[in-house]
Amino acid sequence: MKQTRRQFVRTLFVATQATALAPLLSGRLLAAGNPAAALNFLLVGDWGRNGEKDQVAVAKQMGLAADQNPAKFIISVGDNFYEDGVKSVDDPQWQSSFEQVYTAASLQVPWWSILGNHDYHGNCDAQIEYHLRSPRWNMPARYYTRTEQIDAANAVDFFYLDTTPMSKLDADELMFHGNVKSQDLARQLAWLDAALAASTAPWKIVVGHHPVYSGGQHGDTPYIIKHILPLLEKYGVQAYFNGHDHDLQHLQAGKINLFCTGGGSKPRTQLKTTAHTKFGLGCSGFIAATLAAEQLDVRMIDDQGKLLYATTVPRRA
Repeated sequence: MKQTRRQFVRTLFVATQATALAPLLSGRLLAAGNPAAALNFLLVGDWGRNGEKDQVAVAKQMGLAADQNPAKFIISVGDNFYEDGVKSVDDPQWQSSFEQVYTAASLQVPWWSILGNHDYHGNCDAQIEYHLRSPRWNMPARYYTRTEQIDAANAVDFFYLDTTPMSKLDADELMFHGNVKSQDLARQLAWLDAALAASTAPWKIVVGHHPVYSGGQHGDTPYIIKHILPLLEKYGVQAYFNGHDHDLQHLQAGKINLFCTGGGSKPRTQLKTTAHTKFGLGCSGFIAATLAAEQLDVRMIDDQGKLLYATTVPRRA
């Protein structure tokens, strides 16, 4: 991926900022600015690689982060098992890529998960059914919503999407084209519109595997820009979290903050800045989030425990 000189300089500047921040912030991780009445959770994507080095390193840092600020739950933004998903609830990858990797006591909390494009290579229904084997793993359906309490007076509604049917299939992914075609995309879009319209929660967060905008290898997702982004704007969604690109990014589209947390195992360093980019770095890592009544604190942490980037999303822009 070629970059103009201006893009290269901007990318270098962002990376330099991250390097400068790390020594100052790595020791504090989540300790600063954590309100007493708040909801802590982690987000990770593109991770399931049978316990390879990067995956194990990220899992270790997730455990340490959750030790410092106990996470109530973990969100997986898809591509849970490489390269071709799982075959069944008995697939050995459940052990080699999940149960035997995320072993820290602080990570024994509910995982709320969605499907990625690599999961579509395999048996998607098995990922829904695995909850019967492991209560820690949760995927009630291919798309769903759930509510979490922030404090006694405030809640957040999460909307979990199935974005692979929204993506343009790559040539090497035609093997599961029928699996995608079996999904009723219009029905999912109508569901999201209705669910967002019905939500009275002061916070609304949408989770999908594919990005809206991205400076990563895969770039933007035209269908999501055309059909999903207007709904996020219409109903006042504050944040959209995704994976797919194997990096950490913060972008902004109007009032909506877009966060990529696709660094769960094998990073890609191909990254460019875009008109929407606020931060981006091609590395392994995850996101630690703290949601209070009036703000969402987002921290991007790499596989060595360095805090690369931190930002705050206000309840109202």
